[in-house]
Amino acid sequence: MAAAALLRGAASGRSGLAWHWRLRAAPRRRLAQGSCSQSGDPAGGTAWAYFLLGERALVRVRGPDSAPFLLGLLTNELPLPGPASAVARAGYAHFLNVQGRTLYDVILYGLPEHSDEQPTFLLECDSSVLDALQRHLVLHRIRRKVTVEPCPELRVWAVLPCAPEEAGRSVPLQEKAQCTTILTRDPRTARMGWRLLSQDEGPALVPGGRPGDLQDYHRHRYQQGVPEGVHDLPPGVALPLESNLAFMNGISFTKGCYIGQELTARTHHTGVIRKRLFPVQLSGRLPVGSIAPGTSVLTESGQAAGKYRAGLGDVGLALLRTEKIKGPLHIRTSESGLVALTASVPDWWPTATK
Repeated sequence: MAAAALLRGAASGRSGLAWHWRLRAAPRRRLAQGSCSQSGDPAGGTAWAYFLLGERALVRVRGPDSAPFLLGLLTNELPLPGPASAVARAGYAHFLNVQGRTLYDVILYGLPEHSDEQPTFLLECDSSVLDALQRHLVLHRIRRKVTVEPCPELRVWAVLPCAPEEAGRSVPLQEKAQCTTILTRDPRTARMGWRLLSQDEGPALVPGGRPGDLQDYHRHRYQQGVPEGVHDLPPGVALPLESNLAFMNGISFTKGCYIGQELTARTHHTGVIRKRLFPVQLSGRLPVGSIAPGTSVLTESGQAAGKYRAGLGDVGLALLRTEKIKGPLHIRTSESGLVALTASVPDWWPTATK
Protein backbone atom coordinates (compact mmCIF):
# COMPACT_ATOMS: atom_id res chain seq x y z
CA MET A 1 0.00 0.00 0.00
CA ALA A 2 1.04 3.62 -0.05
CA ALA A 3 3.58 5.53 1.94
CA ALA A 4 2.93 7.97 4.74
CA ALA A 5 1.10 11.23 4.47
CA LEU A 6 1.76 14.76 5.60
CA LEU A 7 -0.90 17.18 4.36
CA ARG A 8 0.83 20.54 4.23
CA GLY A 9 -0.86 23.89 4.53
CA ALA A 10 -4.26 22.63 5.61
CA ALA A 11 -6.08 25.93 5.75
CA SER A 12 -9.05 26.25 8.05
CA GLY A 13 -12.18 28.32 7.72
CA ARG A 14 -11.79 29.72 4.21
CA SER A 15 -14.97 31.59 3.49
CA GLY A 16 -16.20 34.98 2.34
CA LEU A 17 -19.44 34.98 4.28
CA ALA A 18 -20.37 38.06 6.26
CA TRP A 19 -21.26 37.64 9.90
CA HIS A 20 -24.04 39.76 11.40
CA TRP A 21 -23.14 38.87 14.97
CA ARG A 22 -20.04 38.41 17.08
CA LEU A 23 -19.69 36.28 20.18
CA ARG A 24 -16.90 35.40 22.53
CA ALA A 25 -14.63 33.03 20.64
CA ALA A 26 -14.19 29.57 22.10
CA PRO A 27 -10.84 29.54 23.95
CA ARG A 28 -8.12 27.15 22.98
CA ARG A 29 -8.34 24.52 25.68
CA ARG A 30 -5.66 22.15 26.85
CA LEU A 31 -6.50 18.51 26.88
CA ALA A 32 -7.33 17.05 30.26
CA GLN A 33 -4.26 16.23 32.34
CA GLY A 34 -5.33 12.61 32.25
CA SER A 35 -4.26 12.58 28.61
CA CYS A 36 -0.99 14.49 28.95
CA SER A 37 1.45 14.84 31.79
CA GLN A 38 2.54 18.26 33.06
CA SER A 39 -0.25 19.95 31.07
CA GLY A 40 1.33 18.94 27.78
CA ASP A 41 4.79 20.43 28.41
CA PRO A 42 7.07 18.95 25.73
CA ALA A 43 9.98 19.24 28.13
CA GLY A 44 8.15 16.81 30.40
CA GLY A 45 8.36 14.16 27.69
CA THR A 46 4.74 14.25 26.50
CA ALA A 47 3.83 16.53 23.62
CA TRP A 48 1.07 14.52 21.92
CA ALA A 49 -1.93 12.48 22.96
CA TYR A 50 -3.14 9.76 20.59
CA PHE A 51 -6.61 8.24 20.65
CA LEU A 52 -7.78 5.00 19.06
CA LEU A 53 -11.07 5.80 17.33
CA GLY A 54 -12.87 2.48 17.46
CA GLU A 55 -16.07 4.08 16.18
CA ARG A 56 -14.39 4.98 12.87
CA ALA A 57 -13.88 2.50 10.01
CA LEU A 58 -12.35 2.49 6.54
CA VAL A 59 -13.65 1.63 3.07
CA ARG A 60 -11.23 1.12 0.19
CA VAL A 61 -12.26 2.31 -3.27
CA ARG A 62 -9.85 1.38 -6.06
CA GLY A 63 -9.84 0.98 -9.78
CA PRO A 64 -9.24 3.01 -12.95
CA ASP A 65 -12.63 4.77 -12.60
CA SER A 66 -12.41 5.45 -8.85
CA ALA A 67 -11.76 9.21 -9.16
CA PRO A 68 -14.65 10.13 -11.51
CA PHE A 69 -16.89 7.71 -9.62
CA LEU A 70 -16.29 9.42 -6.27
CA LEU A 71 -16.46 12.91 -7.76
CA GLY A 72 -20.07 12.27 -8.76
CA LEU A 73 -21.03 11.43 -5.18
CA LEU A 74 -19.01 13.74 -2.93
CA THR A 75 -19.38 17.42 -2.04
CA ASN A 76 -15.66 18.10 -2.46
CA GLU A 77 -12.80 17.66 -4.87
CA LEU A 78 -10.66 14.58 -4.32
CA PRO A 79 -7.37 14.80 -2.40
CA LEU A 80 -5.15 13.79 -5.30
CA PRO A 81 -1.40 13.34 -4.79
CA GLY A 82 0.83 14.98 -7.34
CA PRO A 83 2.29 12.87 -10.15
CA ALA A 84 5.67 12.65 -8.43
CA SER A 85 4.30 12.60 -4.89
CA ALA A 86 5.41 9.92 -2.46
CA VAL A 87 2.84 10.91 0.14
CA ALA A 88 -0.91 10.60 0.50
CA ARG A 89 -3.33 13.51 0.71
CA ALA A 90 -6.39 13.92 2.88
CA GLY A 91 -9.66 15.79 2.39
CA TYR A 92 -13.07 16.12 4.00
CA ALA A 93 -16.46 15.70 2.32
CA HIS A 94 -20.05 14.53 2.75
CA PHE A 95 -22.19 12.13 0.77
CA LEU A 96 -25.66 13.66 0.28
CA ASN A 97 -29.04 12.24 -0.62
CA VAL A 98 -31.11 13.62 -3.53
CA GLN A 99 -32.73 16.14 -1.14
CA GLY A 100 -29.31 17.60 -0.35
CA ARG A 101 -29.11 16.24 3.21
CA THR A 102 -26.05 14.56 4.65
CA LEU A 103 -25.87 10.78 4.55
CA TYR A 104 -22.27 10.15 5.62
CA ASP A 105 -19.37 12.39 6.63
CA VAL A 106 -15.99 11.07 5.48
CA ILE A 107 -12.31 11.89 5.59
CA LEU A 108 -10.74 10.80 2.30
CA TYR A 109 -7.18 9.65 1.86
CA GLY A 110 -5.85 9.76 -1.71
CA LEU A 111 -2.98 7.31 -1.98
CA PRO A 112 0.03 7.84 -4.25
CA GLU A 113 -0.20 6.09 -7.58
CA HIS A 114 2.51 3.77 -8.84
CA SER A 115 2.84 2.29 -12.27
CA ASP A 116 1.82 -1.16 -11.06
CA GLU A 117 -1.11 0.00 -8.92
CA GLN A 118 -4.65 1.20 -9.59
CA PRO A 119 -5.86 4.59 -8.23
CA THR A 120 -6.88 4.00 -4.62
CA PHE A 121 -8.78 6.00 -2.02
CA LEU A 122 -9.58 5.24 1.60
CA LEU A 123 -12.82 6.62 3.06
CA GLU A 124 -12.99 7.01 6.83
CA CYS A 125 -16.56 6.89 8.13
CA ASP A 126 -18.63 6.16 11.21
CA SER A 127 -18.31 2.41 11.81
CA SER A 128 -22.07 2.08 12.40
CA VAL A 129 -22.73 3.01 8.74
CA LEU A 130 -19.87 1.03 7.21
CA ASP A 131 -22.20 -1.47 5.54
CA ALA A 132 -24.64 1.25 4.47
CA LEU A 133 -21.85 3.29 2.88
CA GLN A 134 -20.58 0.26 0.97
CA ARG A 135 -24.11 -0.44 -0.32
CA HIS A 136 -24.46 3.21 -1.32
CA LEU A 137 -21.23 3.04 -3.31
CA VAL A 138 -22.09 -0.26 -4.98
CA LEU A 139 -25.55 1.03 -5.90
CA HIS A 140 -24.03 3.93 -7.87
CA ARG A 141 -21.14 1.95 -9.36
CA ILE A 142 -23.00 1.17 -12.59
CA ARG A 143 -20.53 0.06 -15.28
CA ARG A 144 -17.64 1.73 -13.48
CA LYS A 145 -14.36 -0.16 -13.13
CA VAL A 146 -14.28 0.22 -9.37
CA THR A 147 -13.82 -2.16 -6.45
CA VAL A 148 -15.41 -1.30 -3.09
CA GLU A 149 -14.25 -3.23 -0.03
CA PRO A 150 -13.70 -2.75 3.71
CA CYS A 151 -10.20 -2.09 5.00
CA PRO A 152 -10.17 -3.70 8.47
CA GLU A 153 -6.39 -4.07 8.62
CA LEU A 154 -5.89 -0.36 9.33
CA ARG A 155 -7.07 1.34 12.49
CA VAL A 156 -7.89 5.02 12.82
CA TRP A 157 -6.16 7.21 15.42
CA ALA A 158 -6.46 10.89 16.25
CA VAL A 159 -3.31 12.69 17.39
CA LEU A 160 -3.66 15.98 19.26
CA PRO A 161 -1.05 18.25 20.83
CA CYS A 162 -1.46 18.34 24.59
CA ALA A 163 -1.46 22.14 24.50
CA PRO A 164 -2.78 23.43 21.13
CA GLU A 165 -1.20 26.86 21.62
CA GLU A 166 2.19 25.14 21.99
CA ALA A 167 1.84 22.82 19.01
CA GLY A 168 4.60 24.63 17.12
CA ARG A 169 7.04 23.87 19.93
CA SER A 170 6.01 20.23 20.33
CA VAL A 171 8.16 17.32 19.28
CA PRO A 172 7.47 17.32 15.53
CA LEU A 173 5.69 14.45 13.87
CA GLN A 174 7.70 13.03 10.99
CA GLU A 175 6.52 11.61 7.71
CA LYS A 176 6.28 7.84 7.71
CA ALA A 177 7.46 5.74 4.81
CA GLN A 178 6.11 2.44 6.07
CA CYS A 179 3.68 0.53 3.90
CA THR A 180 1.28 0.09 6.82
CA THR A 181 1.04 3.74 7.90
CA ILE A 182 -0.60 6.95 6.76
CA LEU A 183 0.00 10.13 8.75
CA THR A 184 -1.71 13.39 7.75
CA ARG A 185 -3.03 16.58 9.22
CA ASP A 186 -6.75 16.52 9.88
CA PRO A 187 -8.18 18.32 6.82
CA ARG A 188 -11.13 19.88 8.70
CA THR A 189 -9.21 22.35 10.86
CA ALA A 190 -5.77 22.65 12.39
CA ARG A 191 -7.51 22.50 15.79
CA MET A 192 -8.10 18.76 15.22
CA GLY A 193 -4.43 17.85 14.90
CA TRP A 194 -3.49 14.78 12.89
CA ARG A 195 -5.02 11.57 11.57
CA LEU A 196 -3.04 8.33 11.75
CA LEU A 197 -3.97 5.11 9.96
CA SER A 198 -1.85 2.20 11.05
CA GLN A 199 -1.71 -1.52 11.70
CA ASP A 200 0.56 -0.80 14.65
CA GLU A 201 -0.45 0.21 18.14
CA GLY A 202 0.57 3.84 17.89
CA PRO A 203 3.20 4.52 20.59
CA ALA A 204 6.21 3.98 18.31
CA LEU A 205 4.56 6.12 15.63
CA VAL A 206 4.03 9.22 17.77
CA PRO A 207 7.31 10.46 19.30
CA GLY A 208 6.71 12.15 22.62
CA GLY A 209 3.16 10.82 22.75
CA ARG A 210 1.05 8.79 25.10
CA PRO A 211 -2.43 7.23 24.88
CA GLY A 212 -5.30 9.51 25.76
CA ASP A 213 -8.78 9.01 27.15
CA LEU A 214 -11.23 8.85 24.23
CA GLN A 215 -13.66 11.08 26.12
CA ASP A 216 -11.01 13.83 26.08
CA TYR A 217 -10.89 13.61 22.29
CA HIS A 218 -14.67 13.98 22.00
CA ARG A 219 -14.79 16.81 24.54
CA HIS A 220 -12.10 18.64 22.58
CA ARG A 221 -14.01 18.03 19.34
CA TYR A 222 -17.25 19.40 20.80
CA GLN A 223 -15.48 22.43 22.28
CA GLN A 224 -14.08 23.20 18.82
CA GLY A 225 -17.51 22.74 17.20
CA VAL A 226 -16.45 19.83 14.97
CA PRO A 227 -19.22 17.29 14.24
CA GLU A 228 -18.26 13.70 13.50
CA GLY A 229 -20.40 10.65 12.80
CA VAL A 230 -24.08 9.85 12.82
CA HIS A 231 -24.87 11.24 16.29
CA ASP A 232 -23.68 14.72 15.33
CA LEU A 233 -24.79 14.50 11.68
CA PRO A 234 -27.94 12.34 11.60
CA PRO A 235 -28.27 10.72 8.15
CA GLY A 236 -31.05 12.28 6.08
CA VAL A 237 -31.54 15.06 8.64
CA ALA A 238 -28.43 17.29 8.77
CA LEU A 239 -27.91 19.91 6.07
CA PRO A 240 -24.27 20.34 5.01
CA LEU A 241 -24.05 24.14 5.11
CA GLU A 242 -25.89 24.33 8.44
CA SER A 243 -23.30 21.80 9.66
CA ASN A 244 -20.51 24.24 8.70
CA LEU A 245 -19.17 22.05 5.92
CA ALA A 246 -17.74 25.11 4.13
CA PHE A 247 -15.82 26.14 7.26
CA MET A 248 -14.26 22.67 7.47
CA ASN A 249 -12.96 22.74 3.88
CA GLY A 250 -15.49 20.05 2.96
CA ILE A 251 -17.22 21.45 -0.11
CA SER A 252 -16.31 22.81 -3.53
CA PHE A 253 -18.69 25.22 -5.24
CA THR A 254 -16.85 24.95 -8.56
CA LYS A 255 -16.61 21.17 -9.08
CA GLY A 256 -18.87 19.16 -11.34
CA CYS A 257 -22.30 17.82 -10.45
CA TYR A 258 -22.86 15.45 -7.55
CA ILE A 259 -25.91 13.98 -5.86
CA GLY A 260 -27.62 16.61 -3.69
CA GLN A 261 -25.81 19.55 -5.27
CA GLU A 262 -28.84 21.58 -6.33
CA LEU A 263 -30.16 22.55 -2.88
CA THR A 264 -26.66 23.04 -1.49
CA ALA A 265 -25.59 25.33 -4.33
CA ARG A 266 -28.84 27.32 -4.18
CA THR A 267 -28.45 27.87 -0.42
CA HIS A 268 -24.85 28.96 -0.88
CA HIS A 269 -25.61 31.43 -3.65
CA THR A 270 -28.51 33.03 -1.77
CA GLY A 271 -26.10 33.59 1.12
CA VAL A 272 -28.84 32.90 3.68
CA ILE A 273 -28.05 30.28 6.30
CA ARG A 274 -30.37 30.95 9.21
CA LYS A 275 -29.21 28.09 11.45
CA ARG A 276 -25.80 26.70 12.26
CA LEU A 277 -24.30 23.96 14.38
CA PHE A 278 -22.66 25.70 17.36
CA PRO A 279 -20.52 24.37 20.20
CA VAL A 280 -22.41 24.78 23.46
CA GLN A 281 -21.58 24.66 27.16
CA LEU A 282 -24.22 23.39 29.58
CA SER A 283 -24.50 24.46 33.19
CA GLY A 284 -26.85 23.50 35.97
CA ARG A 285 -28.18 20.15 37.05
CA LEU A 286 -27.81 17.83 34.07
CA PRO A 287 -30.21 14.92 33.66
CA VAL A 288 -29.04 11.37 34.32
CA GLY A 289 -27.48 9.97 31.17
CA SER A 290 -27.55 12.80 28.68
CA ILE A 291 -29.86 15.31 27.07
CA ALA A 292 -31.87 13.63 24.33
CA PRO A 293 -30.97 14.59 20.76
CA GLY A 294 -33.57 16.93 19.30
CA THR A 295 -34.46 18.53 22.65
CA SER A 296 -35.66 22.09 22.07
CA VAL A 297 -33.40 24.99 22.99
CA LEU A 298 -35.35 28.03 24.21
CA THR A 299 -34.64 31.71 24.74
CA GLU A 300 -35.20 33.43 28.09
CA SER A 301 -38.73 34.33 26.96
CA GLY A 302 -39.48 30.75 25.90
CA GLN A 303 -39.13 31.24 22.14
CA ALA A 304 -37.63 28.41 20.09
CA ALA A 305 -33.95 28.98 19.31
CA GLY A 306 -33.06 25.57 17.88
CA LYS A 307 -32.42 22.00 18.94
CA TYR A 308 -29.75 20.19 20.89
CA ARG A 309 -27.91 17.77 18.62
CA ALA A 310 -25.38 15.70 20.62
CA GLY A 311 -22.75 16.01 23.32
CA LEU A 312 -20.74 14.56 26.16
CA GLY A 313 -21.36 15.74 29.71
CA ASP A 314 -21.51 19.52 29.82
CA VAL A 315 -20.30 20.16 26.25
CA GLY A 316 -21.98 19.47 22.96
CA LEU A 317 -23.41 20.79 19.70
CA ALA A 318 -26.74 22.49 19.03
CA LEU A 319 -28.37 23.61 15.80
CA LEU A 320 -29.35 27.20 16.61
CA ARG A 321 -30.83 30.19 14.84
CA THR A 322 -28.02 32.70 14.50
CA GLU A 323 -30.17 35.67 15.56
CA LYS A 324 -31.14 33.93 18.81
CA ILE A 325 -27.77 32.99 20.27
CA LYS A 326 -26.71 36.28 21.85
CA GLY A 327 -29.09 36.10 24.76
CA PRO A 328 -29.51 33.51 27.54
CA LEU A 329 -30.60 30.09 26.32
CA HIS A 330 -31.85 27.06 28.18
CA ILE A 331 -33.15 23.52 27.83
CA ARG A 332 -36.10 22.29 29.84
CA THR A 333 -35.75 18.73 31.09
CA SER A 334 -38.21 16.54 32.97
CA GLU A 335 -35.63 15.57 35.59
CA SER A 336 -33.83 18.78 36.43
CA GLY A 337 -35.96 21.65 35.25
CA LEU A 338 -33.82 24.18 33.39
CA VAL A 339 -30.30 23.67 32.10
CA ALA A 340 -28.55 26.84 30.95
CA LEU A 341 -26.86 26.70 27.55
CA THR A 342 -24.17 29.04 26.22
CA ALA A 343 -23.19 29.01 22.55
CA SER A 344 -19.78 30.16 21.34
CA VAL A 345 -18.09 30.88 18.02
CA PRO A 346 -14.88 28.86 17.54
CA ASP A 347 -11.87 31.05 16.91
CA TRP A 348 -10.96 29.11 13.76
CA TRP A 349 -14.22 30.08 12.02
CA PRO A 350 -14.09 32.99 9.53
CA THR A 351 -14.86 36.31 11.22
CA ALA A 352 -15.58 38.64 8.30
CA THR A 353 -18.09 41.38 9.16
CA LYS A 354 -19.96 43.99 7.14
